[in-house]
Amino acid sequence: MATESKIALLNVAPIARRTHATRFFATIPEYWALTKPEVNFLILITTFSGFYLALGTKPQGFPVTLALHTLLGTLLMAGGTGTLNQFIERSFDAQMRRTARRPLAAGRLKASHVFWFGIASSVAGTAYLALAVNVLASLLAVVTLLSYLFLYTPLKRKTPFCTLIGAFPGAVPPLIGWAAARGRLDLGAWVLYALVFLWQFPHFMAIAWMYREDYARAGYQILPAGKQRDRFATWQSIAPSLALIAVSLVPAIIGESGLAYSVAALICGSIFVYYSTHFAFHRSNVAARQLLTASIVYLPLVFMLMTLDKK
Repeated sequence: MATESKIALLNVAPIARRTHATRFFATIPEYWALTKPEVNFLILITTFSGFYLALGTKPQGFPVTLALHTLLGTLLMAGGTGTLNQFIERSFDAQMRRTARRPLAAGRLKASHVFWFGIASSVAGTAYLALAVNVLASLLAVVTLLSYLFLYTPLKRKTPFCTLIGAFPGAVPPLIGWAAARGRLDLGAWVLYALVFLWQFPHFMAIAWMYREDYARAGYQILPAGKQRDRFATWQSIAPSLALIAVSLVPAIIGESGLAYSVAALICGSIFVYYSTHFAFHRSNVAARQLLTASIVYLPLVFMLMTLDKK
């Protein structure tokens, strides 16, 4: 009988180990989803563009190691911010069809685990940028995290102008890249900042319109009530997209990009204005989705063109 008990224990132990390992690996995609990888993709593009453009025409080779450190530190901070945002808004996410399937809102992960994962990622990103890049890049990342979580996030339930507040931290990634390469912020950095800042308004307005019922159900005041809603959506989409055309031409004016970029930026900006105007006049889900697609294409394309035609 004693021998049989020992054999049974030996058989159960490997099964238990396999079960724990299986659970661990099964949660990896869930934690990855918490970091909002689709958002981080655009963040990394603008961060790298800021880094690359800040290098100017230096004769030495491209600093690959420093660029990788910058991107990794930024990714950790962005992932931590996205995770903590979902921790704060978990009860509201569960009320919205768009977010109800998120790992925390759906109950697939424990809130305490998500909280500490977000803290660990944020702290790691802060330390990594400070040690492997420079203090200015790290400070910019910290300011982004704090303003996003403690200003923009609570204001979403109080005022439609939360978009304006959220656009300030949302435009910081190219500043982080620029600071990483130069250790300071110049005029070119603020031009990139202005581009991302303005781009966010039509981009987010498309999302807000498509999911306006979801947001209202969860108590978010993303759009004004009543007749003001249409006027608000119109100005939030058309005015910033028009301003984007002017701002996108500044790199050529100050001599950081060439004629090819200017022509391409003007074409891209005009197309973006078309979709913004189309949405403003029709205010339909179809028009909003078209504007959203145009915005997702516009930003990385303009930044890519700027880097390719850098002087």
